[in-house]
Amino acid sequence: MEVKQPIEYGNYYHIYNRGNNGIDVFLSIENYNHFLKLYAKYIEPIAETFAWCLLKNHFHILVRIKEQSEIVNEELSYTTTEKPKVINPSRQFSHLFNAYTQAVNKRHNRTGSLFEASFERKLVSSERYFKQLIFYIHNNPVHHGFVTSMNLYPWSSYETIISDKPTKLKRKETIEVYGDVEDFIRYHSEKQNLNEITDLIIE
Repeated sequence: MEVKQPIEYGNYYHIYNRGNNGIDVFLSIENYNHFLKLYAKYIEPIAETFAWCLLKNHFHILVRIKEQSEIVNEELSYTTTEKPKVINPSRQFSHLFNAYTQAVNKRHNRTGSLFEASFERKLVSSERYFKQLIFYIHNNPVHHGFVTSMNLYPWSSYETIISDKPTKLKRKETIEVYGDVEDFIRYHSEKQNLNEITDLIIE
């Protein structure tokens, strides 16, 4: 059994999970919205989000785990009534997936696992990787044939990043990696060579 690397404070990660045996995990618009609501509840207190994309049977998220000193304990939510002595970022993601699975099972009258047993995480160790990964995440719906252009897909951070509507996304920091908004849009409109990060991309 593969041992997953621990998620450490202050690091950037590509977080990914897929449906158990490839099954769909988002079965309705309500499901997408509920997942994002639970994400805000369990993950936003412990992480900053730079990009995300939800697809029928999997999702991708790019986050920076906050330092312990940045985490406000009163903002944290747990699936148990007893607060743990130590805040564990990995466990917060587990709380998210467990809460979402319970909701979907109840809503769609199903039982058993929804996601694969352990979510994937890849350490983002360079700005170049960070920049290419954001493109990869936003381009995923195009790659999988859901839409012809990434701005047409409703369940990703792309449109939010290029807009000025209120968001908890780290919009400014994300755009600055490319230059400005125009540079961000231009980069995303061109075909990118992702060969150098192929082994860092989770499929």
